[in-house]
Amino acid sequence: MFKGKRRVVSVIIAVVVVGFMLTARLSSVKAVGTIEDKLEIYLRALQIVQTEYIEKDVDETKLIYGSIKGMLESLDDPYSRFMEPSAFKEMNIRMSGSYSGIGIYIGLKDKQIVVISPIKDTPADQMGLKAGDKILKIGQKPTNDMALDEAVSLIRGQAGTYVVLNIMRGAWKEPKDFKIMREKITIKSVESKSINEDIYYIKLNTFENENSAQEMENAINRAKSVKAKGLILDLRNNGGGLLRMAIDIGSMFVDNGAIVYTVDRDGGKKTYSTTRPRLWAKPTVMIVNEASASASEILAGALQDNGVATIVGTHTFGKACVQDVKPLDDGSAILLTVMKYYTPNGSDITKKGIIPDVVVELPASVTMEAEGELEISEKDDIQLKKAIDILEEKIPTPVGNRR
Repeated sequence: MFKGKRRVVSVIIAVVVVGFMLTARLSSVKAVGTIEDKLEIYLRALQIVQTEYIEKDVDETKLIYGSIKGMLESLDDPYSRFMEPSAFKEMNIRMSGSYSGIGIYIGLKDKQIVVISPIKDTPADQMGLKAGDKILKIGQKPTNDMALDEAVSLIRGQAGTYVVLNIMRGAWKEPKDFKIMREKITIKSVESKSINEDIYYIKLNTFENENSAQEMENAINRAKSVKAKGLILDLRNNGGGLLRMAIDIGSMFVDNGAIVYTVDRDGGKKTYSTTRPRLWAKPTVMIVNEASASASEILAGALQDNGVATIVGTHTFGKACVQDVKPLDDGSAILLTVMKYYTPNGSDITKKGIIPDVVVELPASVTMEAEGELEISEKDDIQLKKAIDILEEKIPTPVGNRR
């Protein structure tokens, strides 16, 4: 009796195996030409895992989520990603503004989560995080293969609590832990001052603040009130923010022209042009570096292509694409790149960044990988010095002073 049952089971297994082999051969004959064919292969693979994997209690949701993540990773686009319900909920909270954190912009570079830049006077800045730092762990959780949204979710939290980031920097032989207290982050968008009687300096820290454009307008009006003849606009370590702020600020320098345009998958083009009368028409130099990203790159490209500013420094980060959020029925979501930003002259910012008109590299002793001062001292800031030199050449010399 037992032998008979075993024989029946063996026959069933043989039929299943033969059926699978025939299906595989038929699929190869079809050249797997349609999406239906590919889905059949996927469903068959899923069935094999469910019925034959050694561990019976496999989480089916985890299998499906893993499949979606793998599909998006195959696009080779670090900004197209899957968010599980908890991560999507966290993103919605973050977008509402009701959150606390440590004050850093983070991004993906070669599939590694890195600090794009710390925000000035925030806990991250005060504890010494630097642009370019690689985040290897958040708490005890390694970041390899971690989605950007999950990293953001782990770093943010209740004000007064701590997060520990395991950081690898430049020539360090081993990583170090940074224990940083979370706070309510308030970002001051603009700082400004007179460098001399002819040159006014504006540091634009972020485009995230809804008041960024108004603060920039106020700073430009201060430059005009002191009768400045040239302007330095410093976007170093500015990790970006709101597209609307980049367009509004660009409009203060560009006279009735394009600021940026987007291109979708079908080649459809949408141009974003100036939104207001030009506010500043005198000589301008902008300083950028590898931590200038997103909206910073849009503004730099607009001023460069419209010929209203000379760009000085090093090439920018290279992140300028549009993600659309596609919620799914179970509370998860897909963040999918649907458009790319291009400068007015058609340069693709993503991955390439903005190439300065005048490339000026900081010496190794004062770069972001140095362990000394958190900020470059003015005497060592050769990028700022070069910007001043260029402006002085551009500023018209009064007739009475000509020789």
